[in-house]
Formats: sequence, structure tokens, C-alpha cells
Amino acid sequence: MGNALQGRHALVTGGGRGIGAAIARRLLADGASVTLLGREQAALDATVHALQSCVTEGAALGAVSADITDADWVSGAFAGATEARGPITLLVNNAGQAHSAPFGKTDLALWQRMLEVNLTGTFICTQAALPAMLEAGWGRIVNVASTAGLIGYGYVSAYCAAKHGVIGLTRSLALELATKGVTVNAVCPGYTETDIVRDAVANIVGKTGRSEEQARAELAARNPQRRLVRPDEVADAVAWLCQPSASAITGQAVPVAGGEVMAG
Repeated sequence: MGNALQGRHALVTGGGRGIGAAIARRLLADGASVTLLGREQAALDATVHALQSCVTEGAALGAVSADITDADWVSGAFAGATEARGPITLLVNNAGQAHSAPFGKTDLALWQRMLEVNLTGTFICTQAALPAMLEAGWGRIVNVASTAGLIGYGYVSAYCAAKHGVIGLTRSLALELATKGVTVNAVCPGYTETDIVRDAVANIVGKTGRSEEQARAELAARNPQRRLVRPDEVADAVAWLCQPSASAITGQAVPVAGGEVMAG
């Protein structure tokens, strides 16, 4: 922890809870000003209140409401955040959604929703943030993807396709921006203590009759460390990629999964 990001403004999508809130806490600890973006104003307000004590001298914390799949709404939200806390030079595309279904029961609406929230939303927010980074000659874009962006999982084909798309976008854009002072990376959490995993546990319990403890153990068993990842562990990886000292790291997809997936 320190002031490595002092004077920088970070916007974190899906910042109202879970991994997003943990990322915001970590970036605040490094001296950044932070804007939380999400759809639920009440959750955003609660997180802003909870994190006020983490704001360092000279930094600021606030929130804006937007649906990341709505380009006009996102543009207005980014403009408001910039007016309040300065140009955005750190973007963490964390907002996402998962839904499981056999491929044969994955209808077009589900398919499009997974792509819109997990991939198109990342595209829209990145386009909104990039001009300020290029003008500054410095920026960090970190996409919170998933191990589902690196390997396949059954019964989440739409989610896997979207997250693989995020990794592809990350790698392509990193090359385009390689000489512009802007890095683009992804972190790929395994099963993490979040609402998505809680929903997965409830789904397993409902469909199989297993206990909640058994369902959690089933998910944790994928991780060689035999545990679920903590949100703060994902946040630490994101913060590392945001550091000025990480300028030579770009186009990478970093698993945070206890060895479940080994990139290389």
C-alpha cells in the first residue's frame, strides 16, 4: 500500500459489491480517486459510505449510476465522473453476469444478454474511457474476465463465449495501444466468494438436493488449493496491473485461481 496512484482517477464498473468493491478499496489505499459505477444506486451509496474511511488525502470517492450496455448512459456517466473527480486514467471493467443453462436450452435472449453484459459492456466502457487516456499519454485498462475466458465449462456456453471474447479484446487492444502509454490486461478469477458463486451454490442445491456445504465444496474442488478465491485477492492482482511500474505488462490474462488454470 502507498500513494503510487496518487493523482489518478479510477472508474470501477460493478463497483457496488463483491470484487468491484474490493478493487475500489484497494485502489483507494494506493491513493487513487475512485468512481463506482453500477445499476443499483442504493448498493453504490452503501459502498461509498463504507469506503469513506479508505480515502487518502487529496483523493475523492463517488458513484454514478449507469447500465454498461447503454452507450449513451455510459457516456453521460463518464462525463459526470470526469467533471467531479478529473480525467479517468484507470478503468476496471468488472461488471458481469453469469447464468447457467444446457446449450440446448440457451435461447437467443440469454445468449445476447451474456454477450451484452460481459463483452459489449466492456467495449462500451473502454471506448468511453480511452480518449482521456490517449490525451494524457498514460492509462491502465484492466478487464475482470474469468477462468471461463481461458478454458471451457459445461452448461455456461454463453458466459464462456463472452469471457473468451473479453480476452480476445484485451489482447487485440493491447497491441493497438502498445506505443501510446496505455496498457490493457485481464485478470481471470476462478470461483470467488461473490454473488455469482452464491447463485451457483443455490442452483446446485436446488437441482441436486446437496447441502450448501457440499455445493461449495464441489466448486472449491476445482481449485488445487481446495478453496474459493477471496475478492481481495482479485483486487490485489488488479491493483498490481494498475501500477506505474507495471508499464511493460500488457495483453496478459492473469489467472487468480489457485492453480486451476496455468497461463503460458
